[in-house]
Amino acid sequence: MPVSTHALAHAEDLADFVAASPSSYHAAEEVARRLESAGFARLREEDAWSVQPGGRYVVVRDGAAIAWTVPSDAVATTPVHILGAHTDSPGFKLKPQPTTGSAGWLQAAVEVYGGPLLNSWLDRELRLAGRLALADGRVVLADTGALLRLPQLAVHLDREANTGLALDKQFQTQPVWGLGDPTQNDILAELAASAGVSASDIRGYDVVIADSARGAVFGKDSAFFASGRLDDLASVHAGVVALSSHSTDAGPIAVLAAFDHEELGSGSRSGAGGPFLEDVLERVYAGLGADSSARRRAYSSSWCLSSDVGHSVHPNYVGKHDPVVHPVLGSGPILKLNANQRYATDAVGSAAWRAWCESAGVRPQEFVSNNNVPCGSTIGPITATRLGIRTVDVGIPILSMHSARELAGVSDLHDLTRVAGAFFAG
Repeated sequence: MPVSTHALAHAEDLADFVAASPSSYHAAEEVARRLESAGFARLREEDAWSVQPGGRYVVVRDGAAIAWTVPSDAVATTPVHILGAHTDSPGFKLKPQPTTGSAGWLQAAVEVYGGPLLNSWLDRELRLAGRLALADGRVVLADTGALLRLPQLAVHLDREANTGLALDKQFQTQPVWGLGDPTQNDILAELAASAGVSASDIRGYDVVIADSARGAVFGKDSAFFASGRLDDLASVHAGVVALSSHSTDAGPIAVLAAFDHEELGSGSRSGAGGPFLEDVLERVYAGLGADSSARRRAYSSSWCLSSDVGHSVHPNYVGKHDPVVHPVLGSGPILKLNANQRYATDAVGSAAWRAWCESAGVRPQEFVSNNNVPCGSTIGPITATRLGIRTVDVGIPILSMHSARELAGVSDLHDLTRVAGAFFAG
């Protein structure tokens, strides 16, 4: 069945969003840029805030962004509905003294970030992107565009490549970016030029590698969408789109919390394990006249949707999945369950999720792991532990998770946004 024109337009907009978000820092700024264009006021943490009923706000901390709308009838005990997601993705991060090379090649010294599917990064045009801290105190974003490549060794020189390719993380993941003498060239100069600054002014940097190819719709009936960083920009984008059009007439305080460093365990000042969300919520409720007791009363009737990707059943590896529960691309967003609390979903959360899906006219699926193949975790249990807010783990099914280029269903992307809208509405 062909996907709707709305779903196709949504996928194309996601392609734009991913292209503008090669690093978590770019993603946070793109969230803020889009929401400011939709009428949100951008706040700075160092300033005093005046949060008012009917207001729409966004704040950025490093590679994370939190945005929210306050209903016009908000009081000190109005509950909050939080859609949580993350801006970072597995890949590679630029090391100190990053310009290296051998045998006439220029290479970039990189460190593995998170748990990428290493082989998927071979033979792709890659870009460097992130933030540069300058001598004058400024922090600027940099993005080189297509600059690097991890060339695979030809099969003629590795006859075992098709029977068991394993890359050495130190010596076989250093991409090439030019030809010449490493002592006479500087990859930081490429980054500086992309940001319009001088390399000599760079005092620090947080720079990652990202796939440079644009996201694409393809397949029978345009069912598929392939892109880098769908984990978890697909959820961040869904939250931005839903929050942009959310009414402030009534309902809960609607929040999008797009955290950084989920792929590393969320333990940072801009991760879900850090204080960012709690800091923002304290200031929001203070603006509504709430003391600690009133805020806790509000939390008792609040919800968090932890939205991240999950595994679609893989047709070539069906035995890796639960024998019965088989989520499939294009059949709806997923409810993620795990007996060992790797996901925060419980019975009450399951019922609430199905109600929001029904309100949005969306058919959901379920995800549970094969007992012999344990699942990863998400920001869900972390947020529930920090705030005590009831939390449900959800997302979309994908294939090629943690690949340089992942695969989603076009209709699922749009459906997740529709459910996010129903969730924000209450």
